[in-house]
Amino acid sequence: MVIRREKAQDAGAIYEAVKSAFATAEHADGNEHELVNALREGRAYIPELSLVAEADGRIVGHIMFTKAEVGDTTVLALAPLSVLPEYQRQGIGTALIREGHRLAGALGYGWSVVLGSETYYPRMGYLPADTFGIKAPFDVPRENFMACRLTESAPAVRGTVRYAKEFGIAER
Repeated sequence: MVIRREKAQDAGAIYEAVKSAFATAEHADGNEHELVNALREGRAYIPELSLVAEADGRIVGHIMFTKAEVGDTTVLALAPLSVLPEYQRQGIGTALIREGHRLAGALGYGWSVVLGSETYYPRMGYLPADTFGIKAPFDVPRENFMACRLTESAPAVRGTVRYAKEFGIAER
């Protein structure tokens, strides 16, 4: 398996991989593949943090981190993470997250937030975001809205996350 930055010509394969990955997901709104395309065109997009996993000559996974805000600090929103169903439970998602975290830290980002599985993301260092004083802009069980400090030197942040407009999340 190879993890690399996405290329323009990968867009179609990424679209299909995300659509397929979320087709049977327990928690999905069915538009994750459209969200990826919208985020790619938006101001919060970070090309260096949109990664693919290739195996067997095809794209089998994708991860995207985009800019979000907590107070006056730019943080990252991990969303979405996708792995083709037939490649799940093989460590591909974990590898994508770890490489994304490594690159994000090297780029100077200190924090990542995610809305996701309380049994999966803690393995990558995510804890309930309110542990750090970070709040979701929507109602969600605390164990599903998490944050991860990406670098030891990341300053503390406190406040409510403001997502990119493409997420369609209004501030409350």
